[in-house]
This record gives sequence, C-alpha cells and structure tokens, in this order.
Amino acid sequence: MTDTISQFTRMLKNLDQWLQKGVEYAQQKGFNADVLAQARLAPDQYALVQQVQSACDAAKFAAAYLSGQKAPSHPDTEKTLNELQARVRTCVAYLETFQAAAFAGANERRVAPPWMEGHSVSGADYLNRIAVPNFYFHVTTAYAILRHNGVELGKRDFVGVRSWTDFSA
Repeated sequence: MTDTISQFTRMLKNLDQWLQKGVEYAQQKGFNADVLAQARLAPDQYALVQQVQSACDAAKFAAAYLSGQKAPSHPDTEKTLNELQARVRTCVAYLETFQAAAFAGANERRVAPPWMEGHSVSGADYLNRIAVPNFYFHVTTAYAILRHNGVELGKRDFVGVRSWTDFSA
C-alpha cells in the first residue's frame, strides 16, 4: 500500500511540474495560461481542471479508505493553473503524512465509497481494480491535454526522471 501511495505522490509532483510547464509555455506564446484549465481532448470529456481534481481525489481517497480514515474535503473551486497547482500540493502534503503502519490490514479492510451505494470491496480489490486505474486515467489525460495543446512534455516528464542520478545505487 505504501508503495502505491508513494507512487501517487510522485506522479502528483510530476503533474505539478507539467502544470508549471503549461504556465511557462503560455508565457512564451503570449496567451493566458488559464485557458488551458478548460482545455479537453473531446467535447464529452472532463476539462483539464476536472482531470487534475479527479487525480487528486483518487489519490487522497485511496489513502484515506485504505487506512480507515476520512479524507479531507477539497471543494472543486479551482479555475486557474496556479489554483490547480495549489490543489496538487495540498494533496501531496496529505499523502506524505501517511506511514506504513496506517495501512495495517488494508488488504482485507472493506472499502465502501458513497458512490458504491452500500456495496463494498476489499481494500486490495479497491486499490488494484479501482483506485490505481482511476488515478492513472485522470493523470494521463491531464498530461495528454497539456501535450495536445502544445506544452512541451515528453516521457521523462511523465515518468519524472530528469536524470539517471534520480535513482539511488
């Protein structure tokens, strides 16, 4: 569990960097960066703002549910890239409060999010079949929206490897 929460944290930090690159790209091209917040890949798909909110929510709810805690409330009020970065940083700070002991028994813990209408699944099933795919769907779509709109992002940005020295021996 802690490895997955750690990976969510890392990817959210990458997302923060992508949003910053979006701000810088807009400055270079001479347009208001906040128009990117409403960009989307398809008319019936969430805009960037909702993709970022959903990625943050997927990560924080996974940590909360799997540790048997209540997740903090973060109203979806962001409209700018700076506000989205603040949302990501708030979520990262929350995730960084978790220690391995918080997830004792998480695989067997029953998880019953409100949207499951009274049903529950094991923590292991929730993490592997719901939380991880949901998180990566939204974070990948956020990446794709920025990339589609010209922000210079590549695989190293997605993975978060700026240098091979990022890995310890």
